[in-house]
Amino acid sequence: MKLLSLLADGEFHSGDELGADLGVTRAAVWKQIQRLQEDKGLDIFSVKGKGYRLSSPIDLLDSSRIKSLLSVPAKQLISEVEVFGSITSTNDLAMKHAESQGRAGYVCLAEQQTAGRGRRGRPWVSPYGTNIYLSLVWDFYNGASALEGLSLAVGVAVASVLKAKGIDGVELKWPNDVLVDGAKLGGILLEMTGDPSGHCQVVLGIGINTSISKKDGNEIDQAWVDTSTLGVNIKRNELISEIISELISMLTLFSKYGFSYFKDQWLTLDAFKNKAVVVKTGKNDITGVARGVDGTGALRLDRAGTIEAIKGGEVSLRLDK
Repeated sequence: MKLLSLLADGEFHSGDELGADLGVTRAAVWKQIQRLQEDKGLDIFSVKGKGYRLSSPIDLLDSSRIKSLLSVPAKQLISEVEVFGSITSTNDLAMKHAESQGRAGYVCLAEQQTAGRGRRGRPWVSPYGTNIYLSLVWDFYNGASALEGLSLAVGVAVASVLKAKGIDGVELKWPNDVLVDGAKLGGILLEMTGDPSGHCQVVLGIGINTSISKKDGNEIDQAWVDTSTLGVNIKRNELISEIISELISMLTLFSKYGFSYFKDQWLTLDAFKNKAVVVKTGKNDITGVARGVDGTGALRLDRAGTIEAIKGGEVSLRLDK
């Protein structure tokens, strides 16, 4: 919406100025302001004699800007970068692209998700114009077994970029959370379509908190943090381009060597190393001590001296230890 682009700088703009830029009346501007507030959940102040302004500036996504900042290999392998306003979720649209035999290297981004989700179908709070909601489609040719540990390798790539942007203390929680001091900064959700024993396409979904209001934060049912709270001012377009570039580098290596190439890097970022944990597998809870991961990305769970390889589940700390 052009009005939002005009207000994105966070400065005051008079109704007359906005009306002239949009070619509409002041009354029409007011109606569009109300629509932004109601549909997007945006805080827009109206001050007599000054006009309208957003409560804070918004770094709107720009596909051309993102593509221009990609690394040379990423520019060669990314087929399309598509930016949407409000959609159900980037993974939904990326999966539709994959299922329709769309080209690999497709990137879907959104300003807002109305049905964003994390692991086990949990809702992912997705306010408009803040945070990163990104999905990338990629081809694999050796079946689902060749994808073992992929979500962990994605975590290594994301953590590398965040650390390079000045975020200290980044850790990874098996199998797909990005943490800082135990609070969730981001998450990863992988989905697959195609032949489980041959050619398949995988959607790599990534969500990163860059700026969450107190109101939106109250809807999150776990400890969370964002980059602005950590004191790091990040431009979303720049961060997205760097994440995409790092993902392309990671995927090239992963296709050749699998997760074993990234194992040691993941272990240095392990948030629960040698800690007593509970693993929820859907059937029952398994307790033990986390001893890192093996070459396939499975969690090595120490149960009274016996190591069990856990392929799937959700890990949390045992609070009684």
